[in-house]
Amino acid sequence: MNILFFITPKSETAYLYDDCSLRQAIEKIEYHKYTAVPVLNKKGCYVGTLTEGDLLRIVKERYLLNYHEAEDIPLWQVPKRWNYEPVNINSNIEDLIEMSMRQNFVPVVDDEGIFIGIIRRRDIIQYCYQKSGIREEEEARRSARKQNAEQQILQ
Repeated sequence: MNILFFITPKSETAYLYDDCSLRQAIEKIEYHKYTAVPVLNKKGCYVGTLTEGDLLRIVKERYLLNYHEAEDIPLWQVPKRWNYEPVNINSNIEDLIEMSMRQNFVPVVDDEGIFIGIIRRRDIIQYCYQKSGIREEEEARRSARKQNAEQQILQ
């Protein structure tokens, strides 16, 4: 299955540019209540993902207790602990499953590395759940239990 079916496009995704300040990043992550946000360069290429942990580590390391000092630190200076690897738009859903076990979303880029959106882990899990047939099995068991209960009441 093509991953375009699962993509949340860039226009509907919160992201940051690598020259945004640390303060802007904190405000955007707090506003959207996200734990991680894609980071792009000015050309629109995906350059990494900023996590809450990355923010906490740089604040701790630089002892930034003054929120206004965070305005002077661009995101490209914030070290990233994890490398969120993007996938190409031509990838298939099977390529995403392993990646989604390590990260809560998978960035999607075109052939030139331009960020075009994300695929959320929950969408991948939902797809796998539906393909597994577990839902139908659970509904069949529920229906059978209901019929058994109705028969016992009638007896």
